Amino acid sequence: MNSRRKFLINTGKLTIGTALLSSFDINGKLGSNPGIQLYTVRREMLEDAAGTLKKLAAMGIKQIESAGSAKGYYYGLKAAEMKKICADLGMTLRSGHIHLDDKWQQTLEDAAVSGQEYLICSSMPSDGQTVDNYKKVADQFNKAGEASKKLNIKFGYHNHDYEFEKANGKVLYDVLIENTDPAIVCMELDLGWVVATGSNPLDYFAKYPGRFPLWHLKDMDLVKKESTEFGKGGLDIKKILENGSLSGMKYFFIEQEEYSSSAMESMQHNMNYLKKLKG
Repeated sequence: MNSRRKFLINTGKLTIGTALLSSFDINGKLGSNPGIQLYTVRREMLEDAAGTLKKLAAMGIKQIESAGSAKGYYYGLKAAEMKKICADLGMTLRSGHIHLDDKWQQTLEDAAVSGQEYLICSSMPSDGQTVDNYKKVADQFNKAGEASKKLNIKFGYHNHDYEFEKANGKVLYDVLIENTDPAIVCMELDLGWVVATGSNPLDYFAKYPGRFPLWHLKDMDLVKKESTEFGKGGLDIKKILENGSLSGMKYFFIEQEEYSSSAMESMQHNMNYLKKLKG
C-alpha cells in the first residue's frame, strides 16, 4: 500500500435545489470547479513544478491542494512564487496538507503568504488507536484551529482508513469529529478510504452535516484497496456529487495514488469523466 496511507441531519427537509447547490456551478453543471491534490502528480511536481501546474491548468483544474515533498510543501518554490504561478494560470492555491510538528508556526506563516484558505493535517499525529488518544488529538486540533484562525486560515484533518476502526464500541473517526470544535476544525473527507472501510459517505453527510467542506474525490478498487481512475472502482461519483451540500462541500480535490499508466493520463481520464457528468 502506498506510504501516503501512513502520512494520510435530517436531510428530508432539504429541497432538491438546496441539496445540489454546492456541487454545481452557476450554469448548474455537476462536478464543476475541480481541484487536485498534488500528491497525485508528486513526481512531476518535483521534476518541474511550474510546468506541471501549467499542464493541470490546461486540463481544466481550478483548485490546488499542495502536499509535503522532498522539496517542502511548495516543491522547491517559495510560498509567494507558487501563489503567483497558480494565479497566473487561473488557478487558486486553496489548501495544503501539512504535519503538526516543530515547524508548525513556520508552516502557518508560509500558508498565510501563499494565500491558502485551508491547512489540512494529513495523518494522525499519534499511532494510538484508542478513544483517549483520539480525544487528545482532538485537543491538539482545536489548538491548531485557534492558531490558524488568527491568520484567517481554516484548519482541518484528512482521514485514511484506520480512523474507522472501533475502540470500546465507538468508531474512532466519530470520536475525533465529536471532540473537535466545528467552528475551528473542519474535516476533509477522503471518499475513497471511506468506501474502502465499508462505510457510506452519505451516512456521514447526514450524521455530521456541514462538517466536510473539503473532499478528496477518489475512486477505489475495493479488492486491491488501491485508488483507481474514476468509474473503475466502488465510489458512486455522480451520487456523491449530487449530495455535496449535505456535507457542506465547498471544494473537492481529485487524488489518485496508483495509476493504470501514468499520473497525467489518469488525471486526463478523471477530468474527461467529470465532463461527461456535466453533460
